[in-house]
Amino acid sequence: MMKSLLYRNRMLVLAGSLLVGLLAGRPVQGQTNLSADEIMRRAVQRAESAETRSGKPNYAYTKHTLTQELDSKGRVKDRKEKLYEILVESGWTIPKLVQVNGQSLSTDELKKQDEKETAERQKLTDSRLNKKGDNRENFLTTDIVERFKFTLLETKVINERSTYVLSVEPKSADMPVKKMTDRFLNQIAGKIWVDAKEFELAKADIHLQTEVALWGGMIGTLKRCNFVLERTRLEDGVWFNALSHGVFEGRKLLEPMHILTSSESTNFRRLSLARD
Repeated sequence: MMKSLLYRNRMLVLAGSLLVGLLAGRPVQGQTNLSADEIMRRAVQRAESAETRSGKPNYAYTKHTLTQELDSKGRVKDRKEKLYEILVESGWTIPKLVQVNGQSLSTDELKKQDEKETAERQKLTDSRLNKKGDNRENFLTTDIVERFKFTLLETKVINERSTYVLSVEPKSADMPVKKMTDRFLNQIAGKIWVDAKEFELAKADIHLQTEVALWGGMIGTLKRCNFVLERTRLEDGVWFNALSHGVFEGRKLLEPMHILTSSESTNFRRLSLARD
């Protein structure tokens, strides 16, 4: 009897292991014969589609950001925490700063925020005329994607959704430099996760391959940059940036620089039809 029980337990463990392996290796929900270039073409097409941006339901949410500057011993020498209330209307993102370091804004600061909101709403009015939104949360533009070579590595499940995992690296070691940001973008590499069904960016994990000098090193240098972005899909199919964190090290003028950043967006709420 004991041998029989041991045998049965071993068989159950083996069956469980096989099941886990099968589930982990199950094909993605969607087309599995797509090349990396085709996946990125569809992702950019969706991201840049005016219909995708302007057709997004109106939403509001809260965004919390934290920026910490460290000294040479890794101790925090400056800390800035900000709280925003974000409004998304007709694909246009309108941020409003409401707190800094846990303190509400002064009357003058609130006035400045109201003026900024008025300016953003004017852009919103113009966007309704041409049926476009903004690209504030869009990292997959044609200009950026054309710089890189993408390789399909595997498929993986994130938040119960299948994704394509692709490596990212510059197409060439000698990419043209037309503006300062090109020096940075030309040295970026890492991985991205693209939703297999909707071709939305689900996650990005990028880093700087080599040190980047700003204005020949006169302004400073960036020696290290690690940045992770995670996005979330709400029940009605709308995607938002949810979490991010970054590490930046280098030199600013003559002083060493070590900055940690993080952001978290929460309390997503769809606005009433009266505002749509």
